[in-house]
Amino acid sequence: MTLDERKKRILWAIIQDYIATAEPVGSRTLARKYKLGVSSATVRNEMADLEEMGFLEQPHTSAGRVPSHRGYRFYVDHLMQPEKLQDSEKELVRVSFETKVKMISEVIQRTGQLLTQLSSYTAMVVSPCASRTRLRHIQLVPMSRGQAMLLVVLEPGIVQHRMMELPPDLTVGDLEMISRVVNEKIKGSQMSDLKLTIIREIYAELLRHKSLVAMMMDLIEDSSRSKEDRIYLGGIFNILNEPEFNNVERVKTLLGILEQEELICNILNDQDQPGVNVRIGSEISCEDIKDCSMIGANYEVDGQRIGSIAVLGPTRMQYAKAISVVEYLTANLNEIMSKMYRS
Repeated sequence: MTLDERKKRILWAIIQDYIATAEPVGSRTLARKYKLGVSSATVRNEMADLEEMGFLEQPHTSAGRVPSHRGYRFYVDHLMQPEKLQDSEKELVRVSFETKVKMISEVIQRTGQLLTQLSSYTAMVVSPCASRTRLRHIQLVPMSRGQAMLLVVLEPGIVQHRMMELPPDLTVGDLEMISRVVNEKIKGSQMSDLKLTIIREIYAELLRHKSLVAMMMDLIEDSSRSKEDRIYLGGIFNILNEPEFNNVERVKTLLGILEQEELICNILNDQDQPGVNVRIGSEISCEDIKDCSMIGANYEVDGQRIGSIAVLGPTRMQYAKAISVVEYLTANLNEIMSKMYRS
């Protein structure tokens, strides 16, 4: 179903006004503020048509109209004008990342802070999944008697650690020898792709320490599934300060969703399209946040997706600005991660 130019102008004006005020828009206000070149009666008739076509909704009988999810989708796809970041905002990003960082967790945190600061919405950043990264180093570090710490260092600088019990007769020399053999066999392998043949070779060479090696391999595999520091959430109160969330039950529902890290990760991982993805209301795969919109993108190294970023806000959000923020930070994150992975 197509819209003529007048309907497009009126729909654009309604959405602009509702984004700015959070108040239902009436025909008189529209005709007066946006100089549409037609009378308020004509605007009222066009608004009625747009409502019938599914682009607008009327919250109350006597109230003005508000955009529907379909209206926002048409706006984003056909009416919205791109909005570039200001030079001062780009400079903020540059300064934030100019200090060399060695740990992915720090890059993730800075990215989340910038997303929140520049968009004024809730930021979500999923760090690279450990199972997709390569092993850089493994070390058994003796601790107290009968215990050692297993350090698993992944590229580029992700460190996982686990405590493990040791057989009573194991020496420091044994720990060093076991670490060396395991490193020689699996260094450079992807966590998700440890070949059975490699594991068999390790067991064959370290047969005398079979039980310890089995424990090590279990802990290494467990490290690849670790959720620690996997997702950064920031600016949660930004979305709670929006008028749409002045209802206590709605706030409780949203906070409950944001506490479910695995659910958030799954929602972000649904971003299958290249570039920036804009999901409005029911397009998000979670019924409980149907009153929100999410703008996100995947960041990559050598064309391989390794993580995701997004901002979450009300459906009445500044789409053009948020899209520019996500797009610019994704490009910077791609560059930073590529340097870290190749270092």
